Amino acid sequence: MKKFYVTLCALVAFTVASNAQTLCNNGRYSSDVYTTIDSTLGITYGAATPYTGSGSTTLTLDFYQPAADTAKVRPLIIWMHGGSFLGGSSTDADVQSLSHHFAKKGFICASINYRLGMNNVDSSNAILAVIRAVQDLKAAIRFFYKDAKTTNTYMVDTNNIFIGGSSAGALAADHAAYLTRDCQIVDAGYITEPNLTTMGGLEGTSGNPGYSEKIKACISLCGALGKYGWMEAGDVPLCSMHGTSDNVVTYSRGLVNPGIPLMYLDGDRMLYAQSKVVGVQDNFYTWLGAPHVPYAGTTAAEYKYMDTTVNFVRDFLIGQLGCTNAALQPADPVYGTANLYAFTACPVGIASVNGSDMVINAYPNPSNNKVTVELAEGQGKYSIQLSDISGRVVSNGSTSQSEYVIEKTGLTAGVYFLKVTNTKGETTVKKIIFY
Repeated sequence: MKKFYVTLCALVAFTVASNAQTLCNNGRYSSDVYTTIDSTLGITYGAATPYTGSGSTTLTLDFYQPAADTAKVRPLIIWMHGGSFLGGSSTDADVQSLSHHFAKKGFICASINYRLGMNNVDSSNAILAVIRAVQDLKAAIRFFYKDAKTTNTYMVDTNNIFIGGSSAGALAADHAAYLTRDCQIVDAGYITEPNLTTMGGLEGTSGNPGYSEKIKACISLCGALGKYGWMEAGDVPLCSMHGTSDNVVTYSRGLVNPGIPLMYLDGDRMLYAQSKVVGVQDNFYTWLGAPHVPYAGTTAAEYKYMDTTVNFVRDFLIGQLGCTNAALQPADPVYGTANLYAFTACPVGIASVNGSDMVINAYPNPSNNKVTVELAEGQGKYSIQLSDISGRVVSNGSTSQSEYVIEKTGLTAGVYFLKVTNTKGETTVKKIIFY
């Protein structure tokens, strides 16, 4: 039996290595193997209420792919533009350039438009703008999962979906990746639970309900999080790049946009320090003396920064794909010290089991009739309990399957808490909303 087990492990390792090698054959993903890029602009991926609270904003994206590509599935990068959540678009030069650079390597890219604007330019309205951008990004992720399960127009490898952005776009991507529970932002005092629920929660209602929001990793170019502690053990890997002289989004911790000081944010330097504490992979590059988004522009220096950006992100991505090509841009030494202030994680959260959540996904959420809960395999029999906001248990159940359906029948509209326990006694809690 032991000999069989060792042989099986070797076979699995060989298969994984072979698949990675096949993926990286002929220089794809590690070098520019295509010269012509096809682009399709203005694809609708959703719709949502704008910051004014009335009407509807159509959400669109621009799609980039190698011309005459014969691959059946391709890794996807979803890019978000900058602009302080007030301006910018999917056709901004920096995100458009990034899309072209990586499409030439064989990736497919989407540059998305998301809701912009604030009633007043202040901290409370800036927080709402970030949440709206996160909701729209998640709708875009769900759009590609939906496509993969239906028409398969874009031929996305859903095991390799990456999100990233520049400046405000990086902030949105960071928050989509690491602000994973409502209680994190509520307990930090940024927004009340009722107001967040009214907005549709962190998942939002921007489109494509019922599909996964799972990503492989996040790319943060001059980005930040509201609180460094929102990055937790088991979270997805991060690739981050930041200039030490950034006076818009601070390299470490500081006021964002000091011209109109909005709030304190924890920049990429703080996230790198936190990654070491919680064991999350963070490939971090420091531009010593560089300003905000130094790669955006047409001067020789800015082109050089873009080359550095593309090479460093390329190294990270091919590592995520399992390729073994040599690195093109080693990281510069980390600058300065990040002093992690006292932080207490919110008590209601999703526990991790072997590095992955027991509850993989719950959709659609919010829902008006039923919610399907996707469960991690290999955890034995699950015990499942649903409680209302007062703590009263409204239903109990159990399953050994990978899916469990919760019906609204007999329940009133409102917030509920799903508690999932595996055979080891480990527990996950997730919020469910019926309307």
